[in-house]
Amino acid sequence: MTMPTHRIFTMPFARVYPLYVQKAERKQRPKEEVDRIICWLTGYTPEQLQRQMERGCDFETFFAEAPALHPNGALIKGVVCGVRVETIADPLMRKIRQLDKLIDELAQGRAMEKILRR
Repeated sequence: MTMPTHRIFTMPFARVYPLYVQKAERKQRPKEEVDRIICWLTGYTPEQLQRQMERGCDFETFFAEAPALHPNGALIKGVVCGVRVETIADPLMRKIRQLDKLIDELAQGRAMEKILRR
């Protein structure tokens, strides 16, 4: 028996993206920083990121087609939605939660150099 697909996997990335931007902007962080984080994690250029949203691809496709997941993504640790990111077994869910964690750090005012694990 296969595990049911989590709802977030089939949700269009473009539907969640504005929520990331709103979360950052509420804390006076610009949309460009959200884009920079997403591009850092996935390897998309800003143009490719825009195209993925225009295509309406879901999270599963968004991460499956990511040009180059950043090797430092493994350094993203901490708790998102009550779950430790580094202990999530499903690789796709871990990537989604890593992105959530980075956006949380941005909204908490963390320096971009630290968010990007430099």
